[in-house]
Amino acid sequence: MSKTGLIFAGVLIGVMLSLGGGWWFLQKKYTYQGVLIDPPAHAPNFNLTDQHGDSFQLLDQQGKVVLIFFGYTHCPDVCPITLSEYKRVKAILGDQSENVQFVYITVDPERDTQERMRVYLQNFDPDFIGLTGSRPELELVWQKYGVYQQRQDTGSAAGYLIDHSARIYAIDKMGNWILNYPYGMEPDRIAQDVTHLLKQPSQ
Repeated sequence: MSKTGLIFAGVLIGVMLSLGGGWWFLQKKYTYQGVLIDPPAHAPNFNLTDQHGDSFQLLDQQGKVVLIFFGYTHCPDVCPITLSEYKRVKAILGDQSENVQFVYITVDPERDTQERMRVYLQNFDPDFIGLTGSRPELELVWQKYGVYQQRQDTGSAAGYLIDHSARIYAIDKMGNWILNYPYGMEPDRIAQDVTHLLKQPSQ
């Protein structure tokens, strides 16, 4: 490059830095820990009822990061483990967790009443949001998010079990479905992604 070209490049970088664009220009692209949906898809809206009897609509959560998991309160293993991981993610985030919604949507509406969800979630964190509704309402949500659920009769006194999808969905502050996390993803890796998403603009 000629001396003139070098001077021009130096001036250009200086202008970018002075305009606050230096960070964008020089930063290393962030690598997500979860499975990135690229380009992000607009997260399908839903309106269900939480454990306190209040309406919860996904559209109303814009400006916050939303983590969604589909499970049920009689689940013997995957669901309590995932809710414990939710709890760890929240602890790692600290004060940042005020801008995160931890959502748990039932795949067993016949047993997961509002009261049952409220009592169950108190074992993990009463601020977690447990959502239920009628089966037709929930089936529409399951379909939109590609959730598998199938009742399995065990023939035991414990009643039936439900085979179901076990991933966590991450919705960014603009309402975009941006990441999926497989079952067993380490909480610190999820928290790392959420911290990055919280830094992004809401619009």
